[in-house]
Amino acid sequence: MRKLFYYMKGDYMASNKVLKQKEATVNEITEKLNNSKTFLLLNYQGLTVSEFAELRRSLREVNSDVKIYKNTLMNIALKNKNIALNDYMEGPNAYLFADSIIEPIKVVSKFAKEHPALEIRVGYIDNELADTKIISDYATIPSMEGLLTMFAGGLIEHVRNLSIGLNLYAEKLEEGGNN
Repeated sequence: MRKLFYYMKGDYMASNKVLKQKEATVNEITEKLNNSKTFLLLNYQGLTVSEFAELRRSLREVNSDVKIYKNTLMNIALKNKNIALNDYMEGPNAYLFADSIIEPIKVVSKFAKEHPALEIRVGYIDNELADTKIISDYATIPSMEGLLTMFAGGLIEHVRNLSIGLNLYAEKLEEGGNN
């Protein structure tokens, strides 16, 4: 009887320890959700370990993180944030957390094109649910550098037109002054 009591007592302590670990994980997920502008749910089934590590490295370069959590713990954290993604939470999932919007989506979309085993299921971008169409639209937006280049190109065109106009006006004045 005494051995059974100690076994049960030890098991009870292990359960408390496991519960505290799960609670800490839920708190970690909730904190990541609070600090993220972009949250994506990814199906990574079929990726090799080295491919998944490559994805992680690519995302770190744009200050993003991809993690694997148990779906039950993720559901608890999402429920705490009033986010309902239960329809997408089947099978093994990886979760992307990012403090920016465009760059991590571009990285994941490019990686998914190169590795068909990676599937983007759904996202939560800037506190709004985003389906795969919205995510692919974000992926086609040029980078900040590209947008600045396009903007500078537009400005240069106006400056060029102004200089051509001023040059033509100056030539006209010269012709009129010679007569």
